[in-house]
Amino acid sequence: MGDDLASEGDSLLHSEKEFHDAAKHNDTARMEELIRRGVDIKAKTSTDRTALHWAAGAGNVDAVRLLLDHGVPVDDEDSVRRRISLFGMNALLLSAWFGHLRVLQILINAGAKINCVNRNGRNLLHCAAQRGHIQVMEFIMEDLEDMCVDKTDKEENTALHLAAKNGHLSVLQKIIDVGVDLDEKNFEGLTALHLAAEGGHSDCVKLFLEAGADVNAQTQKKMNCLHYAALHGYEEIARILMDAGIHTDAVNHQNASATHIAVLQNFPAMVKLFIDAECDLDIPDNRQQTSLHIAAEHGRQDIAEMILIAGVNLKLTDKQGKTSLDVAARGNHINLADMIIKADRFYKWEKDNLNSDSDSWVAKHLTFKQDHRLETQHIRSVMWRLATRYLKPGEWKKLAHYWKFTDAHIRAIEHQWTGTKSYREHGHRMLLIWLHGVITAGENPIKGLYEGLVGIGRRDLAESIRKKANADSASPRKCIAM
Repeated sequence: MGDDLASEGDSLLHSEKEFHDAAKHNDTARMEELIRRGVDIKAKTSTDRTALHWAAGAGNVDAVRLLLDHGVPVDDEDSVRRRISLFGMNALLLSAWFGHLRVLQILINAGAKINCVNRNGRNLLHCAAQRGHIQVMEFIMEDLEDMCVDKTDKEENTALHLAAKNGHLSVLQKIIDVGVDLDEKNFEGLTALHLAAEGGHSDCVKLFLEAGADVNAQTQKKMNCLHYAALHGYEEIARILMDAGIHTDAVNHQNASATHIAVLQNFPAMVKLFIDAECDLDIPDNRQQTSLHIAAEHGRQDIAEMILIAGVNLKLTDKQGKTSLDVAARGNHINLADMIIKADRFYKWEKDNLNSDSDSWVAKHLTFKQDHRLETQHIRSVMWRLATRYLKPGEWKKLAHYWKFTDAHIRAIEHQWTGTKSYREHGHRMLLIWLHGVITAGENPIKGLYEGLVGIGRRDLAESIRKKANADSASPRKCIAM
């Protein structure tokens, strides 16, 4: 039995403890010697465990026979309360739990009650199924009468539930072959398929689906199997379930989809899987939060990037009236907030171009890769000096408004406060966001910067930038058009 049943001799006499130890190790010679010396063969530990419990649990056939020959009670239960729930177990249940078929047969032949259950309401079949003992299962199902395969324990689990939870494929196949209701639910509303998915047992999930289990079954908390796959990051199981036609956008009792859960649990690969399957990214949960809201709240930048590239509605607000941009700014997730602003400006630019009559417009893809190209080195250097040395407090906002940054964009940038010189950082962030859009649109950044500065009444700076750009023969984008 190993560590599953620890030795407990605190209430035994020394000779009685020796007798229990001998039964545990199948030392029948020592057992017989102690019996001749008058040991109490029915002695129990403080948890009501007898020598027969030890012998049966260890699979010691000789010790079991010896004890039965001396008339020990065959149906006594222990009262151990342990993590593995071995309480209220008699010798017969222990033999099933530990997979000792020969001992189980001997006990039954000695008159053990086959309809016994432990204090969880689990019978012989439950014990064997939970532990994956296929030979014991086959004997119980084929050779014992009145063993109902769909009998439930106190939590309304059948043997199918218990085998699924623990990933015992051969046991599941045996039970399915007999013919049972694959969609029977336990007291929490979980089917065996739910338990297989939650346990990460992909082979068992496949078996259930091939056998016709309902892939869209929901628990009392409206969880489907995809929710459980997302909860634990089981990508293979998620693929299997989606191939089987599971409702990818089903929501649970908190109105959370599997995508919400994958974002919250920080499984980027799972989120990508859902995005590729075109799951609805704008579903609001019970806090009215979308998947992007959750990514923004927890600073999940890589996940937010995937969501933004896929395309979402950035105007959606949560119960507090906050957009995902508001949430990112409030959490001081600066890079993530800037990404959302870039995406918002890109979506608008994309919409304007799609609605235009221009035949020259070519579809572009949103990307957030950092621009370190030689071609933009000059303009980036200019923008740094402009923001940190030349723009006065408040002028970056005027530029932002000129370039159609929204008030929400400006608020989000300004939320990062590092002191009275914060406007320099704010201005530089805004300029980099603007440059991202200009480059994406394939426009001339020097020309755009010149026009913006003129537009806010800083022609002096505009002319200075133009002269430097035109004087730089290495610059690929001279400002000769101005």
